[in-house]
Amino acid sequence: MMDKAEVTSTDLLTLARWMAGDFSNYKQASASPKDFAHIHVFFRPLPFDFFSGIGLYSEQVYDYDLWTPYRQGVHRLVNRDNHIYIENFSLKNAMFYAGSGRNLDILNTISPDVIERRHNCSMVFRREGDRFFGEVEGNSCFIEKNGCKTYLDSYVEITETTWVSLDKGMDVHTHQQVWGSTTGPLKFEKQESFAHEVPTVL
Repeated sequence: MMDKAEVTSTDLLTLARWMAGDFSNYKQASASPKDFAHIHVFFRPLPFDFFSGIGLYSEQVYDYDLWTPYRQGVHRLVNRDNHIYIENFSLKNAMFYAGSGRNLDILNTISPDVIERRHNCSMVFRREGDRFFGEVEGNSCFIEKNGCKTYLDSYVEITETTWVSLDKGMDVHTHQQVWGSTTGPLKFEKQESFAHEVPTVL
């Protein structure tokens, strides 16, 4: 029987492999084009040496403009006692690395000195059967939008083939929603898996 640490390590690798891929909400956007744009979310594994562990690069793009991501990030997966903690980082000069989700030559130009930790913006994931549920830690991941200071309220549900997410920006004073979807979560299906690129050494 595996001990607790081994179980957690297995879960961390499973989460990384499930996250690694090209996800599209084509079906959702086609069924309800007034409510949802067609979006791709790419999660591409980083080499083990980048963090001396498991890391991912991500970008979110509209299908009609694949070279201009509207969100990019770097993520480090860390074992905690009863959950998986994903540290989030922003990229300096992020557009230099646009396309890294689809092009390994570009991905390999990203180095640790071009990222900055987004404090209070980590995600906490827990496994329940055949899926992982994640949410942002606390309510101190601050984002300025249209002159308004908001905090991020983020929820994610992941299976081996799907990604469901709902991001909302809440006013720090009134706690009312300022930005984000008002028509429900984005529902993505995996189009291509990059699980084979996830390092297996922990």
